[in-house]
Amino acid sequence: MAYFPLSQHPKAWVFQHENIPISDDDLSKIKPMEAQRATTFWNTFVSKQVDHPDFFKKGDWPFNPNTWSDQGKWEAQWESDEDTLPESIIEHLAWPSNTVVYYCNDRKQVIETTWDVFQRTWKNFLFMDDGPLLIGKKRDQVVQFMSNGTFRIGNKNSL
Repeated sequence: MAYFPLSQHPKAWVFQHENIPISDDDLSKIKPMEAQRATTFWNTFVSKQVDHPDFFKKGDWPFNPNTWSDQGKWEAQWESDEDTLPESIIEHLAWPSNTVVYYCNDRKQVIETTWDVFQRTWKNFLFMDDGPLLIGKKRDQVVQFMSNGTFRIGNKNSL
């Protein structure tokens, strides 16, 4: 089995928050990877050197300043009644709604969903804002969310 039930995720509460409800259909499409699969994914697509975004270093694409093209703030939008992601993220990630995306918290915590589900549930995901990367399957565009309420957008292969 490559996934485990969302209810068993260490931070399952973020997807059960009473002020930010998620439909049962969307919940069924939020799939935490088992640790072994998450580790393989992280090692393949993020970093073979480090296990957490706080520790990226030379040789990791997220560490390279050429990866990042712009930045912005997500926190004010998150705290507002507005449900959509900041516009610059939506413009940068102009992906089809069924694009598979990965919310990469660290080497052992990667959550798979689709771009449309992430867009509807991003406020829940952003309770986990300690530098996670949002990566699309077979896509170069990437976003990193910082705990200070900012984000940066870029392209993995612009090195």
